[in-house]
Amino acid sequence: MQASVQLCRTLSENKSHDNMGFRDIQQALYELAYHVVRGNLKHDQASNVLGDVIEFREDMPSILADVFCILDIETSCLEEKSKRDHFTQLVLACLYLVSDTVLKERLDPETLESLGLIKQSQQFNQKSVKIKTKLFYKQQKFNLLREENEGYAKLIAELGQDLSGNITSDLILENIKSLIGCFNLDPNRVLDIILEVYECRPEYDDFFVPLIESYMYMCEPQTLCHILGFKFKFYQDPSGETPSSLYRVAAVLLQHNLIDLEDLYVHLLPGDNAIIEEHKREIVEAKQIVRKLTMVVLSSEKTEEKEKEKEKEEEKTEKPPDNQKLGLLEALLKIGDWQHAQSIMDQMPPFYATSHKPIAVALCQLVHVTIEPLYRRVGVPKGAKGSPISSLPNKRAPKQADSFEDLRKEVFNMLCYLGPHLSHDPILFAKVVRLGKAFMKEVGTMKKFVIDRVVKFQSDGSKQEDKEKMEILFSCLLSITDQVLLPSLSLMDCNACMSEELWGMFKTFPYQYRYRLYGQWKNETYNSHPLLVKVKAQTIDRAKYIMKRLTKENVKPSGRQIGKLSHSNPTILFDYILSQIQKYDNLITPVVDSLKYLTSLNYDVLAYCIIEALANPEKERMKHDDTTISSWLQSLASFCGAVFRKYPIELAGLLQYVANQLKAGKSFDLLILKEVVQKMAGIEITEEMTMEQLEAMTGGEQLKAEGGYFGQIRNTKKSSQRLKDALLDHDLALPLCLLMAQQRNGVIFQEGGEKHLKLVGKLYDQCHDTLVQFGGFLASNLSTEDYIKRVPSIDVLCNEFHTPHDAAFFLSRPMYAHHISSKYDELKKAEKGNKQQHKVHKYITSCELVMAPVHDAVISLHLPKVWDDISPQFYATFWSLTMYDLAVPHSSYDREVNKLKVQMKAIDDNQEMPPNKKKKEKERCTALQDKLLEEEKKQLEHVQRVLQRLKLEKDNWLLAKSTKNETITKFLQLCIFPRCIFSAIDAVYCAHFVELVHQQKTPNFSTLLCYDRVFSDIIYTVASCTENEASRYGRFLCCMLETVTRWHSDRVIYEKECGNYPGFLTILRATGFDGGNKADQLDYENFRHVVHKWHYKLTKASVHCLETGEYTHIRNILIVLTKILPWYPKVLNLGQALERRVHKICQEEKEKRPDLYALAMGYSGQLKSRKPFMIPENEFHHKDPPARNAVAATVQNGPGGAGMPTSLTINTVRLEEGTTEETDKLKEKSQGVVKVINKAVNATPKVTTSNGNSASNSKIIKEKDDKEKSGKEKDKEKKDKTPAATPEMKALGKDGKDKPKEERANKDEKAREIKEKTPKSDKEKEKVKKEEKASKEEKSKTVVTIIESKSTAEKEREKEPSRERDVAKEMKSKENVKGGEKMPVAGSLKSPVPRSETSESEREQKRRKVDTHSSPSHSSTVKDNLNELKDSSAKHYINHTTPTLSKSKEREVDKKDLDKSRERSREREKKDEKDRKDRKRDHSNSDREVPQDSTKRRKEENGTTGSSKHSKSESPSDSPRLNEKEKEKNKSKSSGKEKGDSIKAEKMEKSSSGSKKESRHDKEKTEKKEKRDSTGGKEEKKHHKSSDKHR
Repeated sequence: MQASVQLCRTLSENKSHDNMGFRDIQQALYELAYHVVRGNLKHDQASNVLGDVIEFREDMPSILADVFCILDIETSCLEEKSKRDHFTQLVLACLYLVSDTVLKERLDPETLESLGLIKQSQQFNQKSVKIKTKLFYKQQKFNLLREENEGYAKLIAELGQDLSGNITSDLILENIKSLIGCFNLDPNRVLDIILEVYECRPEYDDFFVPLIESYMYMCEPQTLCHILGFKFKFYQDPSGETPSSLYRVAAVLLQHNLIDLEDLYVHLLPGDNAIIEEHKREIVEAKQIVRKLTMVVLSSEKTEEKEKEKEKEEEKTEKPPDNQKLGLLEALLKIGDWQHAQSIMDQMPPFYATSHKPIAVALCQLVHVTIEPLYRRVGVPKGAKGSPISSLPNKRAPKQADSFEDLRKEVFNMLCYLGPHLSHDPILFAKVVRLGKAFMKEVGTMKKFVIDRVVKFQSDGSKQEDKEKMEILFSCLLSITDQVLLPSLSLMDCNACMSEELWGMFKTFPYQYRYRLYGQWKNETYNSHPLLVKVKAQTIDRAKYIMKRLTKENVKPSGRQIGKLSHSNPTILFDYILSQIQKYDNLITPVVDSLKYLTSLNYDVLAYCIIEALANPEKERMKHDDTTISSWLQSLASFCGAVFRKYPIELAGLLQYVANQLKAGKSFDLLILKEVVQKMAGIEITEEMTMEQLEAMTGGEQLKAEGGYFGQIRNTKKSSQRLKDALLDHDLALPLCLLMAQQRNGVIFQEGGEKHLKLVGKLYDQCHDTLVQFGGFLASNLSTEDYIKRVPSIDVLCNEFHTPHDAAFFLSRPMYAHHISSKYDELKKAEKGNKQQHKVHKYITSCELVMAPVHDAVISLHLPKVWDDISPQFYATFWSLTMYDLAVPHSSYDREVNKLKVQMKAIDDNQEMPPNKKKKEKERCTALQDKLLEEEKKQLEHVQRVLQRLKLEKDNWLLAKSTKNETITKFLQLCIFPRCIFSAIDAVYCAHFVELVHQQKTPNFSTLLCYDRVFSDIIYTVASCTENEASRYGRFLCCMLETVTRWHSDRVIYEKECGNYPGFLTILRATGFDGGNKADQLDYENFRHVVHKWHYKLTKASVHCLETGEYTHIRNILIVLTKILPWYPKVLNLGQALERRVHKICQEEKEKRPDLYALAMGYSGQLKSRKPFMIPENEFHHKDPPARNAVAATVQNGPGGAGMPTSLTINTVRLEEGTTEETDKLKEKSQGVVKVINKAVNATPKVTTSNGNSASNSKIIKEKDDKEKSGKEKDKEKKDKTPAATPEMKALGKDGKDKPKEERANKDEKAREIKEKTPKSDKEKEKVKKEEKASKEEKSKTVVTIIESKSTAEKEREKEPSRERDVAKEMKSKENVKGGEKMPVAGSLKSPVPRSETSESEREQKRRKVDTHSSPSHSSTVKDNLNELKDSSAKHYINHTTPTLSKSKEREVDKKDLDKSRERSREREKKDEKDRKDRKRDHSNSDREVPQDSTKRRKEENGTTGSSKHSKSESPSDSPRLNEKEKEKNKSKSSGKEKGDSIKAEKMEKSSSGSKKESRHDKEKTEKKEKRDSTGGKEEKKHHKSSDKHR
């Protein structure tokens, strides 16, 4: 008992845990009572305990009543009555503790009845129901207006009164309360009426909002929301339309937080799911529309009608029920409640809300208001008034923006929700753009300020913060542009002004940002919204419609349509147009013309679209055959050029793209740069230039523009300025040059790979041509300062940037010219001396000042050894000059001036032209004419100054530390060859420069050697050229041939321009020895032989290339041949040989390689047209016409005839300089050249090789003949005797290995023949003796021929293996093909040795030898050529000594020929004798110290080809050493060429020996006849002997 009391006490005292204490007490009391119910405790004891406990807490009676209530329910359910009785007894015992009323509330009526607290439970129940009904269901408040009309009428009057006085909401609220109380009005209904009146009086926000707010204190919080929801539900019928006033009231209440959006949102329709479904449906519909538009529908009229009906039905369909969510959203936006509006929009798909125009317009209006102050401050254009917008009266509306930072907080966010639907408000669009412009302006000034601060004091933290803020703002602006401005522009209806306005902001962005925005716009934006998807499809559809109808004739109307379409959707339109251009290049011109109605923004977008099209990774840049660049790329490139020239489009992006492609090692896109420079600057690069154009290109800028290009691109001043600015502003000028120069050589390795050689060549050419063109543009458009500032010095270019030397000089050349001219102007200003001499002196000084550092710089470009042969000054001079400096193209100037005169006359004659236009045109022509004449005068003065400068420099050019041959090698290798294939003008320059060096009488320069080397071995050069290089090389050869042909054409010209020039010395003495003796000069006739030999070499090389079957060989040689057509072939038989070979190519390639076929056909046609101008060989160089038609072999020269074997080599050129090293080098080079001079020597009696008396020479010749007869040993001796130091011998040395074998064979044959023929030769000897005396002096000249014979022997060695096969062929072809080359005709040189010494067969052999050696390096090449000629010429050759005609006829013809030739030779000999005597005197004076043998040796050594093998006057001491050295060097140096040649030579030998055997019998017969006709015999033998000597 006490324990439970104690427990209750402790529990009641533990008030710190109220809740726990209450529960515990309940638990304790329940357990106590339960013990009583179970009978464990007596009820009186329990009541006592409870009596004690009841005082502990105030609420203890209530707790006890709760316990009784629970026990009441539990015990009433029990079946045991005793427990129920115990419970009633306990309650009765405790009645004094708990009041009756509490028990009546809690206990069951039946229990109350059993306790006696009520009489009857039934009555009690009825009474409680009545009370509840009265309480809850009896109406005390009136809900309907009609129920209490007076009260409600008074309420409405109260709310509807004039509120303008000092009536406040509080006052009205008191009156409302009174009305509710008085008339028992329903408070909810009253609230409803207040809202209704507010709807009708929206202007009284300030009154109604506080009223409702105060009123809400009397209602439950949800009441207002429920009433509004009920109002909205009322309008949710399909036909219902929710009034805007209700939306507004709801919006205002939301804004003032009187209701929660979540509570109201659930009452609004449609549901969110329905909205999402609708959005998806819109997207699907849009896609279907696109599909319909893109499908090709060949529909009949019926289907079209059906579609129209469907569309009408769709229009009739009922409009969807009201979207209350959007209505509320609109109202929120109108009152400026941005927070709630934003949260509604967040619950919908993106841009779904704003795709409804009212909402978009409302949001735009809100933005207008928000940006107003900032726009007024920074956005309004100068001079514009604008219409200010008043702010919202609502204080809760978003804060207006006063700074750009404020924009970021609210406005940018609003704009992002607007998205593409800003298009509904163009004015707001313009405002936003203008704010963007103002911001970019501020950014610009800020950057400047920050830079200044950094420079001055290192900017502080606040500036850094400002900078960061600006960056954030800038990125926000870009986002807005991407997500809002550009998509909105797409939805605007062709608003050009908006496009221009937007460009105002865009042009302040760097192009990288702009292009990125265009990329997003084109590739992503259009897929983000159903409306944009439709717009894209419609634009493409419209573009197709326009492009289908676009022609040259309707450019204007079509252009207007394109313009209209482009204002809104340029990316889509241009993408389509470009795709069409790539397919049909004939659209380019009309499209370019039709783009004149575009806005600036559209032009910029076009530039981006072009770059994107170029960079398309899915497009192949090559055609399927992998040999040509794809046509789509070519079309795009030419479109680029045209469009960038015509319209002011920014070029930076395109140029950077090309640079990036080059960095990545891709040169395909250089095509674009090439086209852009060509169209914008008017600088054209083409290999198809005429000679007139080329000539014009060597003049000044004006002449170039007038006469240098095919399409005279006028008015390029503006466009070239734009191109220049783009290059300089973005620092792309030099990088592009360097990248092109590096890429040019990289093409082969980086892009070559598996590609066809033709394509690699094309890419190489494209790269090179673009470099030349681009460099030309920079040179003519950059100011001196700009150029010098950007282009580094030559050594830096070559060594650091690894620029090839030719390109480096090409880039530096304008710099030197600028530099020199500016220095010259400075000096002229400093001292004003007008004399020409003073001017020249100043010019030379300025040249020295500018070029001195260049001379130092170039030394690092090559090995020190190079500068032993040519000086750095010469090298720099060659590379720094241009054709402009060397010659004035007077004819070009005259041509252009005459054209202008004709033009002016035509203008005068034109009656239709209006007078003012006439005047303008005439003024233009006159101005041009004056400009041209002024330019010509200026150039003339300049050229004179340059030539003066060169005259002074020339003595230091060639240092002659080694042989002339070596010097020529370096000159060709480092100067001529790299430059002559650089550009067409450079090709002309190189030829001109060689001629100039000759004309300047430059010491140590052998013109003869130089030309010989150029014409001798063209196979390798031709084979290694690309297509365009071959064309330029052809031009170079053409100009070289032009000069040679001019000299060849007339003795007077030759004597004047070459006669006494050091370049035509045939004896090259050691430096310091000036023997400018006439005897050492190559005379006119011999020069003509030399030229014939060059023509032969060219034929041989051409035939070889044509027969290789190699694509590049054939293509290149055809290009070269086409270029040199004006001057080659001149000789009929050479022309015929070529013609046959080319005809064969035409047949072979017709099906296989159509491009080669086209080239060959072209050349073949031109060659045929030149045929009438070709001349027989004997007219080309002195050679008597053939004695009979069929027998060309017996061609003999009359008294003055120069019919010597064409295989004569330039042995007369005696290179007296030379160490063994040099000789090696010479070996390579001199092969061809020596031959030339030998010919010359044999042919003309003027060239005396003797410095001593002629008698000694003749002895030497006799000795030589004897040696030849005696056989191998003597041959060996001769070889040994060639002096070691002669450069010639080196040249010969190459061939030296092969010679011994050949000679052995030849000597054996000769010995046999001699035995057979000796009797005849004795008789002949006697006849000859009489003539001998007269001809001795002549023979002294023929010493040279001896030298040649050596060279021929060398050549024999080379060719020994192939010789037998080819001898006959070559002899024939030489007769037919080259006339003189194969025919050893030397009638005019009467042999001093009696005929008996040499038998006819010997002569023949020697002749054959000569023939075989005529062009060692090419012997193989001519093989086929010779085969073709075999039939016709085999007979001729054999008949040289054994005619196939009847013997009587032969005799008659022989007699006539011999008589003529005898007469001629006698006359010549007499003249020559006198000359020789005079010369001998001179020589003897100068050569006293020099022993005759050595002089002869010198002459023989210095043959320009190493033909000095057989020279008789070699010093035996030198020879063995030399031969060993030579052989070694030859082994190391001899190239594959020689090996090939030697094999052929063997074959030739065999064939020649065969032909010799046949000819022996014939000879015997003919000789018998000849004995009778002794004079004829003598003559013939003389010829043979002379040919022996040649050998």
